[in-house]
Amino acid sequence: MNVATASPRRKELVRIAARLFVEEGFDRTTVRMLAQEMGIKSGSLFHHFADKQEILCAVIEEGMFSALAIAREHLARCEPCQASEVTASAASQQQARERLLALARAHLDTLLTDRNAHVVALYEWRRLEGPAREHLVQLRDDYEDLWRDAIASAVAAGLLKGDAALLRQFMLGALNWTVRWYRPDGERSPDELAEALVDSLCRLP
Repeated sequence: MNVATASPRRKELVRIAARLFVEEGFDRTTVRMLAQEMGIKSGSLFHHFADKQEILCAVIEEGMFSALAIAREHLARCEPCQASEVTASAASQQQARERLLALARAHLDTLLTDRNAHVVALYEWRRLEGPAREHLVQLRDDYEDLWRDAIASAVAAGLLKGDAALLRQFMLGALNWTVRWYRPDGERSPDELAEALVDSLCRLP
């Protein structure tokens, strides 16, 4: 279960499985359906995966690795605000806002572009069992740690008010729900949605 070292063929099979799990649901997707969509015999599927549970794990793992990579990339672009340009307090708030906005943009980028693996992670997580679940919990925690740090900084800077854990759950919940209603041809781009969410919560000076 390592996306970084997976063969191109395995990655292709994982993407096909992700699409089927979104379209049919994990429980209704059979091994035969997977093999048919992948263009292989049912028995050949098990040369790549031990069972359907491992396929689900591979799908979610790919989505979580992608989410982490995109979030870190967006955070790396944040420009530090020079305190000499504004007050130290305002500089702290501006930097905290930039980090929140970077994570919100990254989350929407993750959900609304190559969406299948991420939608599976949202709605089929409860199907994971045993070691597969434990492995992916660590990846999920690594991702949520980025949000914990950003929200804690925003609360400390006075940009956000309230319980940091609840704020994280509210923000991620609102972002995750966009997979149900967002349309690419709608009035707002993903970046505009991210700004609207962050600015609706932040206490800007």
